[in-house]
Amino acid sequence: MATSPVNPLTAVLDPALLEVLACPAEHHAPLVLGTPDDALALALTCTECGRMFPVRDGIPVLLLDEAALPGGQVP
Repeated sequence: MATSPVNPLTAVLDPALLEVLACPAEHHAPLVLGTPDDALALALTCTECGRMFPVRDGIPVLLLDEAALPGGQVP
């Protein structure tokens, strides 16, 4: 039986931290590991607006200016 690949961020980011991290946009929705296109991406994705925030050197960069918008939208 094949197992699902595990996002490498699970080894770097504390699960308790992931529970409290939220999108910095006005709705403050939870973030999930990976992106819609790549579950193994070194990024966190907002469950509400779809913004994708990079994780650099194990540190989530939760700056709206650094986020990628879903579908190539322009801010």
